[in-house]
Parts: sequence; C-alpha cells; structure tokens
Amino acid sequence: MSASQGNDSAVRRVDTLRISVTDRCNLRCVYCMPREGVPLIPCEEILRYEEILRIVTCGVRLGIRKLRITGGEPLVRRDVVDLVGALARIEGVDDLCMTTNGVLLKEFAPKLKAAGLHRVTVSLDSLRPDRYERITGSNCLARVLEGIESSLKLGLSPVKINVVLIRGANDDEVEDFAAWTLRFPLEVRFIERMPTGGVAGFGQSCGDRKGQGIPAEEVLERIRRAFGGLEPAKAGVKIPGPARLYRLPGGNGRVGVISAVTAPFCASCTRVRLTSDGRLRNCLFMEESFDLKELLRSGASDQALEAFLKRAIAAKPRNHAAPFERGRSPMSQIGG
Repeated sequence: MSASQGNDSAVRRVDTLRISVTDRCNLRCVYCMPREGVPLIPCEEILRYEEILRIVTCGVRLGIRKLRITGGEPLVRRDVVDLVGALARIEGVDDLCMTTNGVLLKEFAPKLKAAGLHRVTVSLDSLRPDRYERITGSNCLARVLEGIESSLKLGLSPVKINVVLIRGANDDEVEDFAAWTLRFPLEVRFIERMPTGGVAGFGQSCGDRKGQGIPAEEVLERIRRAFGGLEPAKAGVKIPGPARLYRLPGGNGRVGVISAVTAPFCASCTRVRLTSDGRLRNCLFMEESFDLKELLRSGASDQALEAFLKRAIAAKPRNHAAPFERGRSPMSQIGG
C-alpha cells in the first residue's frame, strides 16, 4: 500500500503516530492529573508490546513515518527500552522519539540511545525547586536537569523542553527558560494551556486565582523585549512540527511557541494518537476514538487491521471541536 493511503478526508498526509504505552505516572502534575490520581486502566487492558508493534507495522504500510512514545510517563513501564529497540528496527520508521517528564531520564538515556531512540522531549514547567514541587508533587527537579544534560551529551537531539505557561503561576520564568537557549542547543517550546481533562487548579495551586494561559504572541513579545529581538529559525529543522521556532541573537538553541488555542494548526496536523488501552484518537480535543485492541484480540488479519486503520485515519476531522470538548479524558490517559 502506498503512503498516500494514509491521507485523511482533508487530504493531509498523516505520517505521525503518538503511542501511549501506559497511563501510569510518577508525578502528579496539576494540569494533567489530580493529586488524588485517576482510576487506572487494568493491566490486562493495556496494549502488549507485540500488539503495539503490529499496529505500527501496519501503520507504516499506510504512510506512518514518525513515532513518539508517550505516557503517562513511558519510562515507568517495564522493558520500555526493548520496545524502543523493536520499533527502531521497523523498516520505514524515519523518526523515533519520546516525551518524558525526565525524572528517570538520566538512568535511561544511555539505554534509549543504544536501542535506537533519536531524540527526547522533556515536559518541564518550572526551573525553581519550590514551584516545581508545587506543580508536580515531587522534589525531583535536580534529577530532571541531570537527565537533560545527559541527553545533550549523548546526542538525543534536538532535546526539546515543553513548558505550559499559566499567568500568575509560572509565566515569570519565560525569560529564564528562553535564556537557556543562549548557552545550550536546546529547543524550548512554550505551549498554550489546552483545556483537556485534569487542568483545573493549575494556576490556583501555584498562587493564581484565574489560572489563565498565556497567548503565544504575548510570550514572543516578552522574549523580544528581554533579549533584543528574535530571528526565525525554521531553516535547518529536520523534523517539522507544530512549533513556530525562533533563535535569540547569538543563541545556541531555539525558542518556539505552540499556539493550539489562539491559532490552531489543524490544517497542517498530520498526527494520530494510540492510547495505552488500544484506541486510535484523531484529535486531542475530541472524544471520538477507534477501538484497535478489540480488533487485534478478536483475531483480525493484518489486512483487516490496515483497512480499519485507513478508515480511522480518513475520519480525522478538518478542525478540532469549537468550543473544545472539555475534561472527559485526563492527559495521562490520552497520552502526552
């Protein structure tokens, strides 16, 4: 089957699959998961690695070329390095990366690199230990920073840092995060707060009563004022994505913004998501999903699985719901 068969109804070539391997996490970030946690998916309902590999193999025949392993926190799942190695050996996969909270990254980075992982993205919303602990429920900031340093040394690059900004909670760290890119070849991306499940209380828990996100354009203007300008940095970016990228004058890395709320990029979205319990989701902001696990465990052939995947991809909406469908699925269950 040709790659064109992975097109959706808006004639976008869907080439990216985000794979959630677990709904478990070792943090309790307030915008992702309530402090008390959420009901966990029974282990027998989580996709087995051989099932993930079968889905990916069929997806590659439909044009999937880029894979991102997510969670929950993917590094808490047993033998995840073995999965990375198996995915890296699938012919046709051009890019294999992972999103992690970084707590276990220093330990795992050498193993992930050896297994074939290309790069990592670390979710990190504060560089201040006390604030980091309030946001995540953990005092592991030093371990996360060590994991980022290790990833840079190993060449798991570009190492990307995802920062969710909330007015009055952590937006006074915009300049600190941006300054990181002067010294290090990091890609720091400021993400507009998205109204998915579990975000209520992020701002309040960090001292803000409104809990409002920061528009991307405001972030860029603050960086311009603080550093004397920004230069477009798309040239040389090997793996394009949703971020608009810039470089500080004299910078080693890049800063970017992802404006999913104020300037949605639906027209250029080429990704679908596989949840840890085996459902394909075409849009982060919509609840509709397609049950691949039931098909797999009912003995379907690869041909039937590919046909189902093709129909699911073709159903990808032209635009996400407006207003957003809020709150029904925490990010820890969808996959970051």
